[in-house]
Amino acid sequence: MTRRTVRIAMNGVTGRMGYRQHLVRSILAIREQGGLDLGVGEVLWPEPVLVGRRAHALEEMAALHGLTEWSTDLDAVLADDTVEIYFDAQVTSARVESVKKAVAAGKHIYTEKPTATDVEGALDLARLAREAGIKHGVVQDKIFLPGLLKLKRLIDGGFFGEILSIRGEFGYWVFEGDWQEAQRPSWNYRAEDGGGIVVDMFPHWEYVLHELFGRVTSVTAQVHTHVPRRWDEHGEPYEATADDAAYGIFQLAGGAVAQINSSWAVRVNRDELVEFQVDGTHGSAVAGLRNCRVQHRSSTPKPVWNPDLPVTEPFRDQWQEIPDNQEFDNGFKAQWELFLRHVVLDEPYTWDLLAGARGVQLAELGLKSSAEGRRLDVPELTL
Repeated sequence: MTRRTVRIAMNGVTGRMGYRQHLVRSILAIREQGGLDLGVGEVLWPEPVLVGRRAHALEEMAALHGLTEWSTDLDAVLADDTVEIYFDAQVTSARVESVKKAVAAGKHIYTEKPTATDVEGALDLARLAREAGIKHGVVQDKIFLPGLLKLKRLIDGGFFGEILSIRGEFGYWVFEGDWQEAQRPSWNYRAEDGGGIVVDMFPHWEYVLHELFGRVTSVTAQVHTHVPRRWDEHGEPYEATADDAAYGIFQLAGGAVAQINSSWAVRVNRDELVEFQVDGTHGSAVAGLRNCRVQHRSSTPKPVWNPDLPVTEPFRDQWQEIPDNQEFDNGFKAQWELFLRHVVLDEPYTWDLLAGARGVQLAELGLKSSAEGRRLDVPELTL
């Protein structure tokens, strides 16, 4: 078994998501398992080159994990011909320029979303990557979660019959930062810094709906800033200029309707932080991050509306848990492995920069729908 090294410039890994999910739980996890077995007598060994603005943070991170390469000079890293892949987990406002530099340097691109601050910028990146002949991918981690993989298993097996509707609930209470520290960085609540729940979550909902149920053809959204005053990481108050809640209705190709609520100003009364209920003519399912429960039409009870009597039926107990039937890896790691195989073996890969542009488009149209108070069509994007 021979070992092939692939060097990856990882920009933005001092941030929470870039560090925890992409560096530690993906790239370093692949190294801990002995590399990625390519199945052709070869093991792929990812070698990260940490990139960022804070030298001391990069140096400490590298030392903590036994890594030797880090830099605050992105241009110098991109000029290194031994670096094959550029990964970006920076704040969105800094992403476009860096990705363009990496494309110009001939690097394969793997990036977090949103890929740009507007749909034209996102499409521009996709066009540049196509013209450069490089491989490119966008993180779409939710479809690799155990709960949604079980849901896809049900869809592929014809469990639902005709799918009628999807209802999603996502969110939790993010503390304001005065009497308890906020769980999210303050830039998330400043529109001028690229914050807002629509630009954060609508790209997720686009690919979840597109991959599992069909392309989004129209959107109606109501967007709000429920908590207008927050406190930053230094304990200083600031005005929240970005939305912290969005209520969306999405018409899908094929006729199904999806309703998804997203909020950082809601207290959780559900089993998981995100749940999707799918109702079809033959059965229904409720899927979260890890679990999935079903109710087939053959075992559906017949409730009768009577507000004069207390409820006697244990509704939650009438659903059946779907077994794992397989081992589920970390969703970010699973997609990293698919992208690395795409780069090295040219295996098929669909979650590219055009797919990322669809997410930016839906966020842009969701904000416009709320501002104008009307439903908007979602045109199909092409390059």
